[in-house]
Amino acid sequence: MAATNNPLVEPFFDPTTGTVTYVVYDRDGGRAAIVDPVLDYDPKAGRTCTASADKVVDLVMAKELTVDWILETHAHADHLSAAQYLKKHLGGRVAIGERIREVQHTFKRLYNVDDVRADGTAFDHLFADGEAFSIGELEARAVHVGGHTPADMAYLVGDAAFVGDTMFMPDVGTARADFPGGDARALYRSLRRLLELPGDTRIFVCHDYPPAGRGPQWQTTVSEQRRANIHVHDGVTEECFVRMREERDATLDAPVLLLPSIQVNIRAGHPPPAEANGVSYLKIPLNAL
Repeated sequence: MAATNNPLVEPFFDPTTGTVTYVVYDRDGGRAAIVDPVLDYDPKAGRTCTASADKVVDLVMAKELTVDWILETHAHADHLSAAQYLKKHLGGRVAIGERIREVQHTFKRLYNVDDVRADGTAFDHLFADGEAFSIGELEARAVHVGGHTPADMAYLVGDAAFVGDTMFMPDVGTARADFPGGDARALYRSLRRLLELPGDTRIFVCHDYPPAGRGPQWQTTVSEQRRANIHVHDGVTEECFVRMREERDATLDAPVLLLPSIQVNIRAGHPPPAEANGVSYLKIPLNAL
């Protein structure tokens, strides 16, 4: 599953949402992909800003990179995507896994909206499981890792794997599986698929929620995950994992930005269409989840 070349990786950590955005590139002056970009959002004021995304723009410009791809690992429930802002300023094709159609179908009904087409066409490209692509001189592959949501994809680029929310740092564990379409058994099998990669594969996680005593981290290895991941280290069976995951998920609150973010992210980072007064509105369904 791994390619034979090694990317350069620049991380951008957003402390408000715990999200890590990555710029992945082959060389200075070369080609790049952006993974999981963040659009800053203040839920109290209903205001967005582009401070996080502008840091990505600055890096791309400073290194004279050409952006080929803006890659979403899934339709995030904890931050709004800056994909369209970055596409406008840097170019690139916005892409996600092909099973985003299922997620769009589910949330189109939840929000009762007509403008969302549950066919993936809001995105420029839908990846199939195992599909190969390139980032300049880098070989890459999209790998379906469903379970957290049906549409989760990991992106393997040389010796690096961008795993989205599937797994976190070893002392944090793994993603929840109780969102609509989530499945703890599917998540376990996806995790084992990633853990079968070569041991020195660099794992880049999408979020970090550091326990007391350490600062944010986002890079580990397959070997370290197999040895020390508190939820899925070697020796943890599927039955034990599913029991743990379902019991733990039952205690978790919904993410703060779940309802605002999903309705933007299933639109590939576009806000809902403006109404007659020129203002775009987010909808909050009451007592529906």
